[in-house]
Amino acid sequence: MSSIKDITSEAGVSTATVSHVINKSRFVSDAVRARVLKAIELHDYYPNAHARSLASGSSRILGLVISDIANPFFPELVKSIEAAAYEHGYDVVLSNTNYDAERTSHYVRRFIERKVAGVALMTSEMDKSLIDELARREVSVVFLDSGAAGLHMSNLCVGYAEGIKQAILHLVELGHRNVAFVSGLSHLHSAKRRLEAFRQTMQTVLPDGSEQIYTGDFRIEGGRRAALEILAATELPTAVVAANDLMAFGAISELRRAGLNVPLDISVVGLDDIAFSSLIEPALTTVNLPLGELGKLAVEALMTTLSSPTQHGVELPISTQLVVRNSTAAARVGNFINA
Repeated sequence: MSSIKDITSEAGVSTATVSHVINKSRFVSDAVRARVLKAIELHDYYPNAHARSLASGSSRILGLVISDIANPFFPELVKSIEAAAYEHGYDVVLSNTNYDAERTSHYVRRFIERKVAGVALMTSEMDKSLIDELARREVSVVFLDSGAAGLHMSNLCVGYAEGIKQAILHLVELGHRNVAFVSGLSHLHSAKRRLEAFRQTMQTVLPDGSEQIYTGDFRIEGGRRAALEILAATELPTAVVAANDLMAFGAISELRRAGLNVPLDISVVGLDDIAFSSLIEPALTTVNLPLGELGKLAVEALMTTLSSPTQHGVELPISTQLVVRNSTAAARVGNFINA
């Protein structure tokens, strides 16, 4: 098996130069880089990543924690983060928590043991002790709307209020005054943020309107269950806003099963704008979160705090915007009254 000494001898360079070429950690002239890469290919050399991380105290690996790999929102986000990490010379290791705070803590601690360079916590299920531990260990971290900027720590702050306000204004223009909201699990920070944005917007835009809040779970089945509760009410809303697209899908399915036409009988709005939103029938009106931009900014935030041991993190705003499709229409005159 070839060693780094074989490469230095073949290319006529120092061990440090070979390391800089492999890790892309410092400028090396094109001519020298070409000699090193040719020597690596000739000797079929593979650097020992584990040994490098032990020696340097870190690796070229980023840990990525997500909530639910079955939710199309997250694979799209993973793809954008992986692409941005690759451009910076980093690999990504993925962990899925299934909305479990204990699993979040477990995976992050395993990442620390593996000496990852940084962690992207694209989830909101975590306890404060974990954040304190990350700060104490000086691990570079970026949160998705669930932490705060600090030493080594950055936060992507999603402007839910902006997109949800556009959604409510859109419904008001269509004549809707009775709007239901399907929230996520109450203990999740992201669910609380989306619910607060809905309530504040309703108070501002439609203070005399009627609102009902139903609890879902960010999954299709949660949307189905919420729709069953909505259908059991004495007075049905003319529009439903779901806190994510999957619950909107579930709600549409159950409403149609009950014989209602979406959007002629009842309008439905989602949140996230995952790829499937434009493909279902009817195509979903939803609030767009720019996942490509979000992933790129997450990695750039990590690169910022990795560049210096005393670097303070950044707070990065993420804009949202309503995308109007076919699941919303003018409110039907008169309310549905269940017998």
